This record gives sequence, C-alpha cells and structure tokens, in this order.
Amino acid sequence: MKSVIAKMAKQSRQQEAGAGQAQAEQAGLAPSARWALASLSLSMLLSSLGTSIANVGLPALAQAFNASFEQAQWIVIAYLLAITTLVVSVGRLGDIMGRRRLLLAGIFLFTVASVLCGMAPTLWLLIAARAVQGLGAAVMMALTMAFVGETVPKAKTGSAMGLLGTMSAVGTALGPSLGGVLIAWLGWRAIFLINAPLGILALYWVYRHLPADRRAGGADGAGRARFDSLGTLLLAVTLAAYALAMTARPHDGGGFGLLNLALLLGAVLGAGFFVLAESRSASPLIRLAMFRDPAFSASLAANALVSTVMMATLVVGPFYLSRALGLNAALVGLVLSIGPVISALSGVLAGRMVDRLGAPFMVIAGLIAMAAGSMALSVLAPLFGIAGYLAGIAVLTPGYQLFQAANNTAVMADVQPGQRGVISGMLTLSRNLGLITGASVMGAVFALASRAAGITTARPEAVAAGMQGTFTVAAALTIAAIILVAASRALAARNAPASQAP
Repeated sequence: MKSVIAKMAKQSRQQEAGAGQAQAEQAGLAPSARWALASLSLSMLLSSLGTSIANVGLPALAQAFNASFEQAQWIVIAYLLAITTLVVSVGRLGDIMGRRRLLLAGIFLFTVASVLCGMAPTLWLLIAARAVQGLGAAVMMALTMAFVGETVPKAKTGSAMGLLGTMSAVGTALGPSLGGVLIAWLGWRAIFLINAPLGILALYWVYRHLPADRRAGGADGAGRARFDSLGTLLLAVTLAAYALAMTARPHDGGGFGLLNLALLLGAVLGAGFFVLAESRSASPLIRLAMFRDPAFSASLAANALVSTVMMATLVVGPFYLSRALGLNAALVGLVLSIGPVISALSGVLAGRMVDRLGAPFMVIAGLIAMAAGSMALSVLAPLFGIAGYLAGIAVLTPGYQLFQAANNTAVMADVQPGQRGVISGMLTLSRNLGLITGASVMGAVFALASRAAGITTARPEAVAAGMQGTFTVAAALTIAAIILVAASRALAARNAPASQAP
C-alpha cells in the first residue's frame, strides 16, 4: 500500500511539474532559455556584422595598403569563402564533438582573428586573418540554429528563429553606419577591434548559459561517428571553386571568362566525386538519403532561390537609385539602409506568426509576399520612383523574414539531435550559395535588361529598364519557389500513407 501511495504521489508531482512547465511555456520563455537565446543572438550578430562592417571599409583599406580595389575586395571574399566552404563541415563536427565546446572555440577563434585583423601590417596578412575570422563565423552560424532545439521549447521555435533572423539583419544594417563612424574617428583598424569586447562577452554568455554537451551516444550513433575528412575536403574544394567561379571577374571586366568556366567545371567534377565518396563512407559528412525527403530538398532549394532574389536588391538597388533617380551617395546609403531596418523590425513578429499559424502555411505566405514585393519593384519603382521602390522593399523584406523564420523552423523542428549541426549548416550553405549566385546572375540579368554597353555610363531610362527586367526575373524565381514547395508537400502527402503502412 505504501508503495502504491508513493507511486501515486510521484505521479501527482510529475503532473504538477508538467503543468507548471506548460504554463511557463505559454507565458513565455524561462529565464535560463532567455539567457541562452541572448547568447545565440549575440553570436549571430557578430558573424553578420563581420561581413557588413568590412564592406564599408574597403576604400579606406585600399588607400591604407596602397592596393587596387580588386585586391582589397579579397578582404570580404576571404571571409565569405571561409564561411561558405566550411559551414556544413563545422556543423557536423559540432554534432560529433559537442556543440557547446565547438561554439566556444569558434567564438574564441573569431575574437582572436579580429584582433589580428586590426593589427595586420600588410594586406595579405589581413586577408589571411579574415579567412580565419570567417572560420569562426562559420562555427557561429552553423551552431546557433542547432542550439535552438536544445534551449527553447518547441512551441517557441518560430519566435527563436525570428529573433536570430532579426539579429542577423541588425548586424547587416549596423555595419555600414558603425563602420563609417569608427573609421572617421579611430581609423580602419577599429572596425575589426570592435569585435574583441563583443566576442569576450559572447564567450562568457555561451559558457555561462548554454547547456553542457552530452556524452556520445544516442540512437543515431552520431556521438560515436568519425569525422569524414575526405568528404570535408571534397566539399570545401567544390564550394570554393563554385564561389570563385561566380565572383571572379576577367581582366576586361566582362562576364564569364575561361577561368570562370574552368572553375565551374572543377565544381561540377568536385560535386561528382563528393557524391561518390559520401555514398561509400561509413560515416558520411552529409547523408545522401536525406535528399530523398522532398520537403527537405525543396526547403534548401527555396532558401537558395529567395537569397538570390534578395541579392538583387543589393546589386541592382544602388545603380537604380544613383543612376536612374539621381540620388547622391548619402541618400543612396539612407534608402538602402531602410530594407535591413524593416527586416530587423519584422523578424520577431514573423517568428511569432510562425508559432501561432504554423511553419508550413507561413512558408507559402512569405513566398507570396516576396513575389508581390518583386513585382512591385518591377512595376511601381519605374512609375513612381523612390516611393515605388520603398513600397516594393516594404513588402519584399518582411516576406523574406517570414519565409526564413518559417522555413528554418520547418526544417529544424524534427531533426534528430545528432544531426542538428549539419542540417543547420546546410541551411546556411544554401543561403550563402543563393547570395553568391545572385551577385553574378542577377547582375548579368540587370546588364542584359538595360541593354547598355556599361552600367556606370548607362542612361537613366536604360537603368530603369534593367531594374524592371531584373525584378521581373526575381518574381519568376519566387513563383518557382512557391511551386517547388507546394509540389514537394503534395508529393510528401501522397507518399505518407505508403510509408505509414505496416
């Protein structure tokens, strides 16, 4: 009898604890989860700030090192290249060795590399330090989303993803203005050294508030898995070749040259060898069977497509505002900053909408808003000038934030703990590949649509025609993403009864 009573009392306590936890989740995040999310947000802010703050410093850096603009661009390219080539690999490494341990190492590496950037005596040492800084940023980008599943209740995943998206947008928006002030007051070295105190704070918060790594084990055996060195090397070489093929420019300043074609061919061959190596590996970097899930493959493809569309605003926007509308540099910078500001303000709201209405529905809603925004930029901007441009941005940017929060939530919601790092890395990779592709492809579409020999000397009406053509293509890409996502869901629903059959 005593044992029965004790058992009933224990069950009662468990029910009370469960009810209390449910009420806490309904009321909001627990203090420990809030501090953990603050740690992840600061890591995301640092990694995005590392890109945007360096862009504004390129003219000063070229002057300081007596270098050409093409040489100075490698300060940005080295950072982005390190992130793109290594983000999946470091995500997988976090799954194997422990995500908290690796995130601490990544933040430490980012912080030390930032100091080395600020002290660099030559341009090429600065570029090398930026590549190391990019490696640290890759760790932070890959593991912040992976940690959401361990630190935030599932019902609040969308809000957490929205907050991370907001911090990424804040870093992007803050970089140009903060970088300009630091360069004017303290010189170019300050744009890198500013990361040191922020990095130290992030180190303390992550060490203090993120849960400790669990010992290897688990159903998926990820803890006992070995790191796929061959797959990592092949993927890094493949992605580096592709990224360089998209960003390198021939000496005549034209489109693709022989070097670009050779790099693109190398990327294709590298992809083939990577697939072959992964199919034979006992512990692959990326499990190819994951791509049999149509919803997962469509999410990655849609992520790349919408990032290509968003890159068009960064590539085409400055030319349109300056050449077609005749705005000076200060006004161009002010107008371009409105997009990231809207993105920062809408991120948290987008996450809450995902939690309330569901990720699958909001993915489609976000894509529809992006298609409408692209069409507005294509039609309204040439008709109404700056007012039409801002109207399109005001629809496109919140749509992108809504898609990102919903898509990331949908992908990460049911991922096994031992695969969260690599899946998070693949989401970041698909986004970066879209940005890299968009810089090249949407720039080429803009040049073709404007029908001008040189964009910098094109007449205003030619630039306006290029703007219209570019965002017509952007709208078509977004509609293609909608069709892709909808078709993948229909296919998954058709296959569901067969997969659930005994």
